[in-house]
Amino acid sequence: MPLALLGRAAPEAGDGPKKTQPPADEEAPRSYVPRTQERASASIVSVEIKLMAWVSKLLIRMFGRPEGILGRLGGVIMARVNRDAAAQVIELLDVRPDDKVLEVGFGPGVAIQLVLHRVPAGSVAGVDQSQEMVRQAAARNADALRTRRVDLRYGSVESLPFADETFDKVLAINSMQAWPDAGVGLREIRRVLTHGGKVALGFTVSSGQPKEGVAESLAAAGFSQARIVDRSKLFCAIATKP
Repeated sequence: MPLALLGRAAPEAGDGPKKTQPPADEEAPRSYVPRTQERASASIVSVEIKLMAWVSKLLIRMFGRPEGILGRLGGVIMARVNRDAAAQVIELLDVRPDDKVLEVGFGPGVAIQLVLHRVPAGSVAGVDQSQEMVRQAAARNADALRTRRVDLRYGSVESLPFADETFDKVLAINSMQAWPDAGVGLREIRRVLTHGGKVALGFTVSSGQPKEGVAESLAAAGFSQARIVDRSKLFCAIATKP
């Protein structure tokens, strides 16, 4: 055996490459998992907010202020869904044969059509802030328009295009929640009502309108005997102009 190898110690059992420990004052690498999760959560929230805003705009174009193709589709849906609600609200309003009746937010004109059958000696008018709904309601009530038994106008509840004390009854179905200022709208309705005239605000379960505060809003606008009446799949707030 060569002499060079005799002076070299043999490696001990278990010896291996030694691990290098970081200096005591050196920090361990930080974990970026929590920050990544925070960014992911923030992105999800941002997407949800944008989606909710988009859905809100879609619903407004279909039902709040219907316009375009979506407005036409919304009108078809409202005509089918709201017919029963309109019949119940009209019944609660106690419409008489010689009444002059106004509907605010008449949509596709279903309630206008139903009221016309109940006022053979009276008349019906309506105002809606959607040109598309004015067109649909005019088509649905074409005969009454020709005989001038109905007057349908494009406009807003905040500035009703009618003289003081014109109507005996006023109704609005799934409409008030879309008004820019409900207080102003209710005061305008009060203005065009005759003394002793009644207003009925109907809301279906799909309207999103809570019962709380509706009767109080009517009272604040100067109406008396404001009350809530519950019916199948809707509630109705009824009040009288003193």
